[in-house]
Amino acid sequence: MYPVLFRIGNFPISTFGLMMATAFLVGSWITARRMNEVGLDPDLATTLLVYVMLGGILGSKLYYAIDVSIRESRPFAELLFARDGITWYGGLILGTVIGAIGTRIHRVSIVQMMNCVAPAVAVGQAIGRIGCFLVGDDYGHVTDLPWGVAFPEGAPPTRPGERVHPTQLYETLWLLPVAFVLWKRRDRSPFLFGEYMIANGVGRFAIETLRLNEKVLAGLTEAQIVALALIAAGSASWLYFRLRETPVAA
Repeated sequence: MYPVLFRIGNFPISTFGLMMATAFLVGSWITARRMNEVGLDPDLATTLLVYVMLGGILGSKLYYAIDVSIRESRPFAELLFARDGITWYGGLILGTVIGAIGTRIHRVSIVQMMNCVAPAVAVGQAIGRIGCFLVGDDYGHVTDLPWGVAFPEGAPPTRPGERVHPTQLYETLWLLPVAFVLWKRRDRSPFLFGEYMIANGVGRFAIETLRLNEKVLAGLTEAQIVALALIAAGSASWLYFRLRETPVAA
C-alpha cells in the first residue's frame, strides 16, 4: 500500500487524492464526449462534474462521520477530517442532489445529464476504489486465497500474518465492465442512469458479503440495505421511462 505518493514540503500528496483527480479527469472526458454526441455543450461537462464530485466527496465524508460518531461516540470533526472513512452511498446521494442543482443553474435537462454521466460515474467509482486500496481502506474478511493482501498501515491496520480480501479491487473489476456495457447501451437504454443504479447495487450487495461491516437488519449490512434500495429505485425509474417510450394501443 502507498498512502502517500510524495510530499511537497510538509504537505503530503496522497495516492487516494491522485486517484480521485484521475477519476475526475477521465469522467470529464467521457461525459464531454457523450454530451457532444447528444447536442449538449461539451464545455459544460467539467463544470457540472465539479458539482457532482464536490457533492460526492462531501456526502461520503459527512455520512461516514455522522454514522460513526453516533454508533461509536467518536468526535465528529476527527472523523470528518480523517484520511480514511468514506461511505459510497452518502456520496451518491449528495453528489446526485448537488449535480441536479448544477444542471438547473446551467439549464440542462436533469434526466439527459444523468444519462450522459452514467458511464463516467461507473469509471470514476472504479478508479476511486483503487485509491481506497492504495491507502488500505474498505478491505474485506481474512482469506487464505493467493491474492489476499495485508494492510499493515491500513485504516485500520490488518493483524500481523493476516491477509484479507482486496474488496476495493473486486469493486473496480465489477464496475469497469459495467461502464463498458453502459457505454455500449447509451443510445438504446430508456434510462441509462437507472441501469447504473441497478448494476452498482447488485455488485455492492454481493461484494459486501466479504466486507467487515456490521449486520444491522435481517442479517444484512447497512450498505446491503442501501444497495437493495438502489436496485429498486433504478428498476422503477428504468421501467417508468421504458413505458413512456412505448406507444399505447388504441
